[in-house]
Amino acid sequence: MPLPSFRLPIRAAPSLALLALLALLAACSGTQPDKQKATRGDPDTGRQLVAQYQCGACHKIPEARGAGGEVGPTLEGFGKLSYIAGRIPNQPDRLVAWLIDPPALKPGTAMPAMGLTEQEARHIAAFLYTLE
Repeated sequence: MPLPSFRLPIRAAPSLALLALLALLAACSGTQPDKQKATRGDPDTGRQLVAQYQCGACHKIPEARGAGGEVGPTLEGFGKLSYIAGRIPNQPDRLVAWLIDPPALKPGTAMPAMGLTEQEARHIAAFLYTLE
């Protein structure tokens, strides 16, 4: 049995193209609360861990006590960044992996592996996604 064919008027094409673009953008963009939730971590615990591991010795981190470092990049607005370290997609699973072992994802990086457990990395990732 042949499939039915549909013909759309030419004037409907721009509207359909816009609709398709909006659907694609909606599917590709995760909101920060979605990313934060996907880490399965607690942002308040993450803020405490940032202080405990002294991340602020290298990074300027809003909302983290004593975090005014200038050696590493500022983490202000981290939740809105598209990439981690300039080339790693800023997605929860990649961020957790980055926090656990940065040199494994970007050989030659100045950021050391700090000995974080996976759960600690999840908490810190949840905190970083609150930084807009």
